[in-house]
Amino acid sequence: MLGIIGAMDIEINSIKKKITSPAVTKIAGCEFVCGCIGSVGVCVVQCNPGKVNAALCTQALLDRFHADKIINIGVGCSLCDDLAVKTIVIADDVCQYDIDITALGEPRGYINGLNEIKIKTCPQITDRLAEIAVRSGEKIRRGTVASGDTFIADKAQKEFIHKSFGALCGEMEGAAVGHVCRANGVDFAVLRSISDGGDETAPFDYTAFKKIAAEKSTAIILKYIESEKVQLELF
Repeated sequence: MLGIIGAMDIEINSIKKKITSPAVTKIAGCEFVCGCIGSVGVCVVQCNPGKVNAALCTQALLDRFHADKIINIGVGCSLCDDLAVKTIVIADDVCQYDIDITALGEPRGYINGLNEIKIKTCPQITDRLAEIAVRSGEKIRRGTVASGDTFIADKAQKEFIHKSFGALCGEMEGAAVGHVCRANGVDFAVLRSISDGGDETAPFDYTAFKKIAAEKSTAIILKYIESEKVQLELF
């Protein structure tokens, strides 16, 4: 079972519409829509923005629906000047920029329990997403995606996160998904389409471009599912 998580309806509605004979289960206020797209079993959920929301839905996908891999899709902001709106970012790893226990001697972003700062995504899923995006004519970048419970709209904060973690993209869910998956030993990937520049103009750009950006990430995940279908039919 492939679990797909998006924070907003525009990120997942078109995927849900592709599911045949959907079964809807409500858990903690979220709707989990399960069924098949072609021959591929999927469960799709809108988690709502934020790390706790994303973590809650990730654990439910693992415990209740037995997802064996999870892909988090959606939009995010650029954290570097050469990353334009509508570029696709595919995470090689994820981090949580708002974890700060530096007063106790740990580096910024250090995750107690996992004992690491950056959580690596599944290279096989990530490579396939990148290949699909390139074949689709998209401009892509690969690197670190940084998550925190803030809509980034400040140039100084943007520059700080980029400098601290080398992150390309900022958003509010991916590293929480990765944290839960890593703790459970489950493969995951994070795909983002850039909606804004993460500076003072971000609220305006986000409003203007979020739908277009979300459609790009959705199109890629649907093609990924189609490639899964082909593999299942081959074997």
